Amino acid sequence: MQHICRHRPCDRFDDKPHEECAVFGVCLSGSYEAAGLTYNALLSMQHRGQEGTGIAVTVDNQIALNKGMGLVGDVFGSGGLSQLPKSSSALGHNRYSTSGSKNECNVQPFVTEYLTGRLAAAHNGNITNADELREWLRKLGVRFEATSDSEVISSLVAYYTVTLGDIRAGVKKAVSELRGAFSLVILCGDGRIVAVRDADGFRPLCIGTGENGIAVASESCALDAIDFKFLRDIAPGELVIFEDGKLSVSEIVLDKRTPDNGLCIFEYVYFARPDSIIDGVSVYEARFNMGRTLAREHPAEADVVCGVPDSGLEAAAGFAAESGLPLVTGFVKNRYLGRSFIYPTQAQRKKIVKLKLNPLRANIEGKRVVLVDDSIVRGTTSEKIVTSLREVGAKEVHLRISSPPFRHVCLYGTDIASEDALIANHLTTEQIRDKIGADSLGYISVQGLVDACGKGKPSEYFCKQCFVRRRG
Repeated sequence: MQHICRHRPCDRFDDKPHEECAVFGVCLSGSYEAAGLTYNALLSMQHRGQEGTGIAVTVDNQIALNKGMGLVGDVFGSGGLSQLPKSSSALGHNRYSTSGSKNECNVQPFVTEYLTGRLAAAHNGNITNADELREWLRKLGVRFEATSDSEVISSLVAYYTVTLGDIRAGVKKAVSELRGAFSLVILCGDGRIVAVRDADGFRPLCIGTGENGIAVASESCALDAIDFKFLRDIAPGELVIFEDGKLSVSEIVLDKRTPDNGLCIFEYVYFARPDSIIDGVSVYEARFNMGRTLAREHPAEADVVCGVPDSGLEAAAGFAAESGLPLVTGFVKNRYLGRSFIYPTQAQRKKIVKLKLNPLRANIEGKRVVLVDDSIVRGTTSEKIVTSLREVGAKEVHLRISSPPFRHVCLYGTDIASEDALIANHLTTEQIRDKIGADSLGYISVQGLVDACGKGKPSEYFCKQCFVRRRG
């Protein structure tokens, strides 16, 4: 097994929820460009994880792996991709850590060797019983080198594959013991790819087809990036197997477990790219509808509407369309700045919002502004953005938020601060408005958000536990 790794330290200082990871797998027939396709797919899903990235490929029942800390271009851009052998099957992953520490040993995919072969595994989500499973496997003699729940999944699948004598049976048995949220993709030594989505469908996973094969991805934008055609979403609880560039197995192996769990609704609010389609709903349309709903629920006497880049832009367009107010560009975003961890002092890091988003005075000065953003977590970023608009001459700032107030931590892979750090648990809406310096503040309602995203889907189709804790 070839394993190349790199390490780059990182940290985060922003005030947004973050999501854990992107997964991608591709199985080709008559082509050996799997690594290159995976690289392009991971680039298109860089927004889902920036701490580390990795690609595994198969050659002659062996698995070669290259992974490291940093962005996709950092790890693979300077010859890293060429160090992987040509292959017809590959597995890729972008990581944002919520389980396990931030170091190279926790970067996915994980490769596990067992009696009859090797497999590589990568997942998006959070396994709530990972510690229990790790201890059980340790008693059986399994050794662990990392602290991530992903390594537990990989070892559990390998154990049951040996015990039951078949990868399909091994995966089915393993996932039946997992609790929590997961979109899991496994690369077998023989080139087959197995993908499973948890029973509640908490994280997205979809299938696409191309001229020479088939792929699975966290978001459909990755399929567009490699010129594959979106085929369908993997259903909650469904297991699929790709072999020789085709879908060979499709079966439901997990039954829904919790009535109020489903697809994380924040995929539509913030996590996903606007050009993706998730479970039959356009992310762009969902965000546009959020803005329309905000305009109906919280109208404002104003002159212009602008959005906070990037995920507030579509909602701002919807607010403008519904209200009849002009939509303007409120900020110029510095897209070449890099992440805030490169600034060595706290004083420099405090200025990062203004360095990333500079208000456009020509559109703001002397105006009453409706400012649309996706969320308020601690309130620090919102306060800085509102202040920056005041500094360029905004007469009034009316803040509209396309998600309800955050009140609860997430158990399933979204990196939300502790409940004590969430501003909505300490202050009323009016007090939050005063703290951040806005003239008015309005959050979208939970039902309004569901209606914007649902296309007729019932409320229980979505997980909303960060806003409203599950019954019972």
